[in-house]
Amino acid sequence: MTNSKTYRIVIIEPYSIIAQGLRLMIDDIRGFEVCAIIADGHYMERITSLRPDIVVINPTVIDLKKRCELDELAAKVPQAALAALVYQYVEPSVLKLFKIIIDISDSREKIAVKLRQLSDTGEQSVESTELSEREKEVLVAVAKGYTNKNIAEQYHLSIHTVITHRKNLTRKTGIKSVSGLTVYAIVNNLIDIKEVE
Repeated sequence: MTNSKTYRIVIIEPYSIIAQGLRLMIDDIRGFEVCAIIADGHYMERITSLRPDIVVINPTVIDLKKRCELDELAAKVPQAALAALVYQYVEPSVLKLFKIIIDISDSREKIAVKLRQLSDTGEQSVESTELSEREKEVLVAVAKGYTNKNIAEQYHLSIHTVITHRKNLTRKTGIKSVSGLTVYAIVNNLIDIKEVE
């Protein structure tokens, strides 16, 4: 870390085993401390007095259909970056509302990288998880079973560029397998299920 500040983190998660496990992982990361875990639905009343720099929240605990609850949370702690703690399917449109996404399968090292992205930038923005148009094209080609060479030829790219796009797809979606990327493409209406071999 470039500075000696300790970033205060509040975890909003109803399941103790998950919240305590995340706390143990974060407590081993220098420069970060979990100052509170809120397991009940009364986080709005408590959040202001805790003065967190980062709020890690399970998106399923708030009614995101109204979205005003998330906006209200952000207004109560404007200095805090909001991070989603995900261990079940959450709509991609919902995940866009958060600065980072911590997945249940993330290692301590990966969580540390994500938290440092928030703190080291000086501003609370992390690169977008939204796919570019070219990444969507590559994703569709991958879902159709094309090889890197086929994709490179079809879009007049170098194989190196195709590999870079595939790495970006994995990083942005959190999905490593071709079958997982295929499901992602189908669920997000990028490809029709009939087009998949």
